[in-house]
Amino acid sequence: MPSETVELRGHIIDTQTLPKVLDQIIAIGADYVIDTIQIGHSRRDASYARVRIDAPDQAILQEVLELITRSGATLVQGQDAALEPAPGNGIFPDDFYATTNLPTEVLLHGEWIKVSNAEMDCGIIVDRKRERARSVRMHRVRKGDHVVVGHAGIRVQPLDRPLNQRGFEFMGSAVSSEKPKHLVIREIARHMQLTRRRSKKILFVGGPAIVHTGAGPYLQKLIESGFIDVLFAGNALAAHDIESAMFGTSLGVSLQSGTPVEHGHEHHLRAINRVRAAGSIAKAVAKRVIKCGIMHSCVKKGVPFVLSGSIRDDGPLPDVITDMPKAQDAMRAHLPNVGLALMVGTTLLSIATGNMLPAAVKTICVDINPAVVTKLADRGTFQAMGLVTDAELFLRSLTRELKLR
Repeated sequence: MPSETVELRGHIIDTQTLPKVLDQIIAIGADYVIDTIQIGHSRRDASYARVRIDAPDQAILQEVLELITRSGATLVQGQDAALEPAPGNGIFPDDFYATTNLPTEVLLHGEWIKVSNAEMDCGIIVDRKRERARSVRMHRVRKGDHVVVGHAGIRVQPLDRPLNQRGFEFMGSAVSSEKPKHLVIREIARHMQLTRRRSKKILFVGGPAIVHTGAGPYLQKLIESGFIDVLFAGNALAAHDIESAMFGTSLGVSLQSGTPVEHGHEHHLRAINRVRAAGSIAKAVAKRVIKCGIMHSCVKKGVPFVLSGSIRDDGPLPDVITDMPKAQDAMRAHLPNVGLALMVGTTLLSIATGNMLPAAVKTICVDINPAVVTKLADRGTFQAMGLVTDAELFLRSLTRELKLR
């Protein structure tokens, strides 16, 4: 019967890493024996487990090892990571190691090397001369690059549960629909202040519901007060924000009275057209074609933004990136030093951004639909915490907690 021995180190009890790995072994059809286990006495103490895996055949054993190494298990018999050349541009070797968003190391010449750019759904490229490793998206790999294949020589470090909790859980997927929202929002405000004091960036990912619900002025306050360092959005948020700045409507509905305006369905098209004539959002601001709004505040405050396109976009605005790999790369360029990601009212952009973020980045997803944060977790952004509420209520309460006027 094929067998292999693995070990797990760290806070494997309170983070549920050990029971998760044991469940994975059984679920695939193998069995296990815990040879050694040492449990820490306090939350600060690390634990250790040595587990022998017995499988009915080699194929099942390989499937088990491939799965549990992503949860932090490491082969006791340390083997260097196997490398194969990429067969072509944009193509990984067939057995490439697909990354998680957790801190990862590869074993090279008997030494563990940290993999930079932690991101899920990537491959790992190794520079043999410099003994460096980094995560790379499929479209960025080049023929001949040395790519890690298989599961040997991979070590994933599960995140520790944060100490000194104050009643608000960021780690682990949680959807808050019945908790007192003002307490959760107060804690989010505290983390935003802490992130700024630590000189980390705050990323805001927003959807058009922010404009539709009348929450645009609150997002403007966050931008103008220095609480937003980067904005990710689509054509819709920018287009309807500019529509509201020019016509006082969003999707043709008056933001003052809440009633449809005659010919209002044309407003977002006319707004887009005027910006296209100006050449860009920044040029439209400079020419006073756009005199207020979210995008106006970004330009005036120097807050960078990335607008990603979709098949349903009208126009689109000239700043919208319609080539998806280029849009992804533009987003990634702003992710270094992000300490907090705040996602409001957008499913697809939240999932897309979550796929790019390291697990250590605190991630809050706010949506009226509780399924959004569940989808984030299902796709690997397990650190996302969800708050089920209206975008306007959330942003209005958040600006109040931050004492913004």
